[in-house]
Amino acid sequence: MLTTGSSPLCDECIDGLRAQTATLCVRCGEALDIDGLHYERQFGAEALLCSPCRLAPPEFERAAAWGLYEDRMRELIHLLKYEGVRSAARPLGNLLARVIVAMDDGASMEREPVVVAVPLFPTKQRQRGYNQSVLIADEAMDELRHGGALELHPAHSALRRVRDTESQFGLTASGRRRNLRGAFVVADPVAIAGREVLLVDDIYTTGATARECARVLRQAGAQKVWVATVARAQREMVASWSLQQERRDTQTWT
Repeated sequence: MLTTGSSPLCDECIDGLRAQTATLCVRCGEALDIDGLHYERQFGAEALLCSPCRLAPPEFERAAAWGLYEDRMRELIHLLKYEGVRSAARPLGNLLARVIVAMDDGASMEREPVVVAVPLFPTKQRQRGYNQSVLIADEAMDELRHGGALELHPAHSALRRVRDTESQFGLTASGRRRNLRGAFVVADPVAIAGREVLLVDDIYTTGATARECARVLRQAGAQKVWVATVARAQREMVASWSLQQERRDTQTWT
C-alpha cells in the first residue's frame, strides 16, 4: 500500500508498477491497436505512427513513457504532486532513468543532451514548494550519472512558464493547444541553442504540453527535442476522464 510516510513505496509496490506493453507510436508513444511486429516487418517502422503524428507531426523527435498513469503509478505521482512526499521522486526518477536509457538505445540522441523539466507557473510552484518534474529529472540524472553512457546537463531554468493556464482537464485537443499557446518562453536561449534537449515531465496526457514546449524550444534554436515522462495516459483513459467530467457538469447544471 502507498503511504505518506518517509518511505512511500515498499518493494512489493515498486514491483507492482507495470511498464507499458502495447504497440506504441514510434513518435509520440500513443498505443496502437495493431500487431506491431507484423506491421513493422511488412511496412517498416514508419508504419507505426498514430494518426495525429501523421497529420500534424510534433516538433519533438520522440516521446516515451515507462508506465500507464493508473492505479499505483497514479497514487505515487499524487503523493509527490499533491501531498508533499518528496521521497516519492526517487522511485519515479529511477523509472524515468529507464525510459531515457531505452530511448537512447533506440534513437540517435546525442551523448550530452540538455535536460529541461517542464516548468510550473511561479505561483503554483511557490504553493507546492517545488516542481515535481525537476525533482524527478534530477533523481534520474543522479541514477544515470553512475556508469551511464549519456552525460546529461541540467538547464531547468532555460524554459519558463509565463502564463497561468486554466485546467487542461475536459478540454478538447485543439482547446488544449489554444490554452497553452504563449504559456512558455525560453529564458536562456544560449543554454539550448544548437543543442539537443531532453524535455522531462511526470505525465504525458494528450501531448499538448510537450508539443508546445518543443515548438518554443525549437524556435529558440534547439537542434532536436526529446520527451521523457514516467507515466502516460493513453487515449482511452483521457476519453473516459472527459466523459466523467461531462457527466459531473451535467449533474451540476440540472
